[in-house]
Amino acid sequence: MNAPIALFVYNRPVHTRRTVEALLKNEPAAESDVFVFSDAAKRPEVGESVRRVREYIRTITGFKSITIVERDRNWGLANSIIDGVTSVVNQYGRVIVLEDDLVTSTYFLEYMNTALERYQAEDRVMQVSGHVFPIRVHGETDAVFLPMTTSWGWATWGRAWKHFDPKSTGYAQLKGDVKLRKRFNLDGAYDYFSMLEAQLAGRVDSWAVRWYLSVFMRGGLTLFPVKSLVENFGFDGSGTHCGAGQEGGVLAQDFIVHTFPPVIADEAAQEAVNCYLAGQRDTRNGMWHRLSEWLRSHKPVTARIHN
Repeated sequence: MNAPIALFVYNRPVHTRRTVEALLKNEPAAESDVFVFSDAAKRPEVGESVRRVREYIRTITGFKSITIVERDRNWGLANSIIDGVTSVVNQYGRVIVLEDDLVTSTYFLEYMNTALERYQAEDRVMQVSGHVFPIRVHGETDAVFLPMTTSWGWATWGRAWKHFDPKSTGYAQLKGDVKLRKRFNLDGAYDYFSMLEAQLAGRVDSWAVRWYLSVFMRGGLTLFPVKSLVENFGFDGSGTHCGAGQEGGVLAQDFIVHTFPPVIADEAAQEAVNCYLAGQRDTRNGMWHRLSEWLRSHKPVTARIHN
């Protein structure tokens, strides 16, 4: 049976339509149940765009079923995703998660469902990712395991999501262990620990960094395709949590994951990811620089990060 899909939308009708239309090109879409979680307007000026999104999602056809959850108040992205993912996995045991600025390849759902079935009994495997950074991976399989998570087109099981720790209780251990903190930061390639501290201080509201911490503290792994099956097109200045001009990934539209790896972290692939993220960090226009500058000059918001 295909896993249900949880789609989170807000105030971008054009983006939402593009996400849905790409997903419908996947053959398993017709046999997939979709749950659309529509957040309410945070400010009066976005009320009309939220209304247009809701008008559109009520017209969606082509899936096995559509269930629409319209929030009657603004939950924010983090709370909406935490609640939505929890409700779906509690009912179905697994879920595929998308947001309204992601374009998927025509083989995205096939990959996701195959991986969810293949690794369902592997406790160390806690997430399946459809997105991967633009790196070169030289291996014998079409996917690899990495000790990190993702927020751009992913899936999980109820057995893994039950370990999600919204209070980030692993923070104290990270703060007191330099070596562990360095590993959490991908050997210094990306400063997730500062993001975690910003979360705990209330400067951001990120479900994703808390999920990464939850997986990291259990030694969990995420399956990544060696070429990306998801592209984030939300970095056009239209999103609440995305700046313009950021890296959204390169979609490998015709790539099919045929071969899957044993449950072992791929050190060479991780090194390639670390090099890529370090390069982004060291470039003045890199994501971490812009995010750091933004955090210093803005009030608390829901953060949108790589992980």
